[in-house]
Amino acid sequence: MKIENIFYRIRQFWLAASAPTPTTEQLALAQEVLNPSQMVLFTHMQAGEQIHSLRVLRTLQAQEEIHPDLLVAALLHDVGKIRCPLRLWERFFIVLGLKFIPRLAKTWGNSIPRGWRRPFVVAEQHPLWGADLALKAGTTPLAASLIRRHQEIHPVNDPNTLEDRLLSALKSADNQQ
Repeated sequence: MKIENIFYRIRQFWLAASAPTPTTEQLALAQEVLNPSQMVLFTHMQAGEQIHSLRVLRTLQAQEEIHPDLLVAALLHDVGKIRCPLRLWERFFIVLGLKFIPRLAKTWGNSIPRGWRRPFVVAEQHPLWGADLALKAGTTPLAASLIRRHQEIHPVNDPNTLEDRLLSALKSADNQQ
Protein backbone atom coordinates (compact mmCIF):
# COMPACT_ATOMS: atom_id res chain seq x y z
CA MET A 1 0.00 0.00 0.00
CA LYS A 2 1.44 3.37 -1.00
CA ILE A 3 1.95 6.12 1.57
CA GLU A 4 -0.80 8.20 -0.11
CA ASN A 5 -3.22 5.32 0.42
CA ILE A 6 -2.29 5.11 4.09
CA PHE A 7 -3.00 8.82 4.56
CA TYR A 8 -6.25 8.42 2.63
CA ARG A 9 -7.33 5.56 4.91
CA ILE A 10 -6.35 7.48 8.05
CA ARG A 11 -8.34 10.47 6.79
CA GLN A 12 -11.32 8.22 6.01
CA PHE A 13 -11.06 6.68 9.48
CA TRP A 14 -11.03 10.13 11.11
CA LEU A 15 -13.93 11.39 9.01
CA ALA A 16 -15.96 8.28 9.88
CA ALA A 17 -15.17 8.70 13.57
CA SER A 18 -16.17 12.34 13.63
CA ALA A 19 -19.04 12.31 11.10
CA PRO A 20 -22.21 14.05 12.15
CA THR A 21 -25.63 12.87 11.08
CA PRO A 22 -26.46 14.26 7.62
CA THR A 23 -28.49 17.46 7.67
CA THR A 24 -31.93 17.84 6.14
CA GLU A 25 -30.32 19.74 3.26
CA GLN A 26 -27.83 16.94 2.64
CA LEU A 27 -30.58 14.32 2.67
CA ALA A 28 -32.57 16.46 0.23
CA LEU A 29 -29.58 16.36 -2.13
CA ALA A 30 -29.64 12.56 -1.99
CA GLN A 31 -33.41 12.54 -2.58
CA GLU A 32 -32.89 14.49 -5.80
CA VAL A 33 -30.81 11.59 -7.15
CA LEU A 34 -32.30 8.45 -5.58
CA ASN A 35 -35.71 6.88 -6.00
CA PRO A 36 -37.67 6.17 -2.77
CA SER A 37 -36.44 2.54 -2.49
CA GLN A 38 -32.84 3.61 -3.03
CA MET A 39 -33.29 6.39 -0.47
CA VAL A 40 -34.36 3.80 2.10
CA LEU A 41 -31.09 1.96 1.48
CA PHE A 42 -29.14 5.20 1.78
CA THR A 43 -30.73 6.04 5.13
CA HIS A 44 -29.75 2.60 6.48
CA MET A 45 -26.08 3.39 5.90
CA GLN A 46 -24.05 4.60 8.87
CA ALA A 47 -23.81 8.40 9.19
CA GLY A 48 -20.13 8.45 8.22
CA GLU A 49 -20.82 6.44 5.08
CA GLN A 50 -23.72 8.73 4.17
CA ILE A 51 -21.52 11.82 4.58
CA HIS A 52 -18.71 10.17 2.58
CA SER A 53 -21.14 9.25 -0.22
CA LEU A 54 -22.53 12.79 -0.30
CA ARG A 55 -18.96 14.13 -0.61
CA VAL A 56 -18.35 11.75 -3.52
CA LEU A 57 -21.55 12.99 -5.15
CA ARG A 58 -20.59 16.65 -4.68
CA THR A 59 -17.10 15.99 -6.08
CA LEU A 60 -18.61 14.47 -9.22
CA GLN A 61 -21.11 17.31 -9.57
CA ALA A 62 -18.29 19.85 -9.20
CA GLN A 63 -16.60 18.06 -12.11
CA GLU A 64 -19.84 18.53 -14.06
CA GLU A 65 -20.59 14.81 -14.12
CA ILE A 66 -24.32 14.44 -14.70
CA HIS A 67 -24.88 10.84 -15.76
CA PRO A 68 -27.73 9.63 -13.51
CA ASP A 69 -26.27 6.13 -13.02
CA LEU A 70 -22.96 7.61 -11.89
CA LEU A 71 -24.71 9.87 -9.38
CA VAL A 72 -26.73 6.95 -7.99
CA ALA A 73 -23.57 4.86 -7.72
CA ALA A 74 -21.82 7.71 -5.92
CA LEU A 75 -24.47 7.65 -3.21
CA LEU A 76 -24.81 3.87 -2.98
CA HIS A 77 -21.28 2.57 -3.65
CA ASP A 78 -20.84 1.53 0.01
CA VAL A 79 -24.43 0.43 0.66
CA GLY A 80 -23.40 -3.21 0.90
CA LYS A 81 -21.95 -2.41 4.32
CA ILE A 82 -25.47 -2.26 5.74
CA ARG A 83 -25.49 -6.08 5.69
CA CYS A 84 -22.76 -6.10 8.37
CA PRO A 85 -22.16 -2.59 9.71
CA LEU A 86 -18.57 -2.01 10.76
CA ARG A 87 -17.48 -0.73 14.13
CA LEU A 88 -14.83 1.96 14.22
CA TRP A 89 -12.13 -0.38 15.55
CA GLU A 90 -12.93 -2.87 12.77
CA ARG A 91 -12.21 -0.19 10.17
CA PHE A 92 -8.83 0.36 11.77
CA PHE A 93 -8.23 -3.41 11.76
CA ILE A 94 -8.92 -3.49 8.00
CA VAL A 95 -6.46 -0.66 7.30
CA LEU A 96 -3.71 -2.43 9.26
CA GLY A 97 -4.44 -5.76 7.61
CA LEU A 98 -4.42 -4.31 4.10
CA LYS A 99 -1.18 -2.47 4.84
CA PHE A 100 0.85 -5.21 6.48
CA ILE A 101 -0.68 -8.49 5.28
CA PRO A 102 -2.65 -7.67 2.12
CA ARG A 103 -2.74 -11.20 0.69
CA LEU A 104 -4.01 -12.68 3.95
CA ALA A 105 -6.52 -9.84 4.36
CA LYS A 106 -7.90 -10.57 0.88
CA THR A 107 -8.02 -14.31 1.62
CA TRP A 108 -9.84 -13.68 4.90
CA GLY A 109 -12.29 -11.49 2.97
CA ASN A 110 -13.54 -14.53 1.08
CA SER A 111 -15.07 -16.31 4.05
CA ILE A 112 -18.13 -15.94 6.27
CA PRO A 113 -18.54 -12.59 8.08
CA ARG A 114 -18.00 -13.94 11.60
CA GLY A 115 -15.50 -13.36 14.36
CA TRP A 116 -12.23 -11.61 13.72
CA ARG A 117 -12.52 -12.15 9.93
CA ARG A 118 -15.79 -10.21 9.77
CA PRO A 119 -14.28 -6.79 8.92
CA PHE A 120 -12.18 -8.30 6.13
CA VAL A 121 -15.25 -10.00 4.66
CA VAL A 122 -17.19 -6.74 4.72
CA ALA A 123 -14.31 -4.87 3.10
CA GLU A 124 -14.02 -7.49 0.37
CA GLN A 125 -17.67 -8.35 -0.24
CA HIS A 126 -19.56 -5.07 0.25
CA PRO A 127 -19.33 -4.05 -3.44
CA LEU A 128 -21.06 -7.28 -4.53
CA TRP A 129 -23.61 -7.06 -1.70
CA GLY A 130 -24.25 -3.41 -2.55
CA ALA A 131 -24.81 -4.09 -6.24
CA ASP A 132 -27.36 -6.76 -5.33
CA LEU A 133 -29.18 -4.47 -2.89
CA ALA A 134 -29.14 -1.61 -5.38
CA LEU A 135 -30.60 -3.75 -8.18
CA LYS A 136 -33.41 -4.82 -5.86
CA ALA A 137 -34.05 -1.14 -5.11
CA GLY A 138 -34.46 -0.32 -8.79
CA THR A 139 -31.05 0.83 -9.97
CA THR A 140 -30.10 0.20 -13.55
CA PRO A 141 -27.67 -2.60 -14.41
CA LEU A 142 -25.06 0.07 -15.21
CA ALA A 143 -25.35 1.72 -11.77
CA ALA A 144 -25.18 -1.71 -10.11
CA SER A 145 -22.08 -2.59 -12.12
CA LEU A 146 -20.39 0.65 -11.03
CA ILE A 147 -21.18 -0.21 -7.40
CA ARG A 148 -19.92 -3.78 -7.84
CA ARG A 149 -16.68 -2.65 -9.51
CA HIS A 150 -15.85 0.45 -7.44
CA GLN A 151 -13.00 -1.26 -5.56
CA GLU A 152 -11.36 -3.04 -8.49
CA ILE A 153 -7.64 -2.34 -8.50
CA HIS A 154 -7.25 -2.05 -12.27
CA PRO A 155 -10.84 -1.65 -13.39
CA VAL A 156 -10.58 0.22 -16.65
CA ASN A 157 -10.46 -2.10 -19.62
CA ASP A 158 -11.35 0.44 -22.27
CA PRO A 159 -11.59 4.12 -21.25
CA ASN A 160 -13.64 4.69 -24.39
CA THR A 161 -16.62 2.72 -23.07
CA LEU A 162 -19.21 4.60 -21.08
CA GLU A 163 -19.03 2.19 -18.15
CA ASP A 164 -15.26 2.41 -17.79
CA ARG A 165 -15.30 6.21 -18.11
CA LEU A 166 -17.96 6.45 -15.39
CA LEU A 167 -16.11 3.94 -13.23
CA SER A 168 -12.90 5.96 -13.48
CA ALA A 169 -14.79 9.09 -12.43
CA LEU A 170 -16.40 7.26 -9.49
CA LYS A 171 -13.10 5.78 -8.28
CA SER A 172 -11.35 9.14 -8.58
CA ALA A 173 -14.06 10.94 -6.60
CA ASP A 174 -14.17 8.16 -4.01
CA ASN A 175 -10.40 8.33 -3.54
CA GLN A 176 -10.58 12.10 -3.02
CA GLN A 177 -13.12 11.72 -0.23
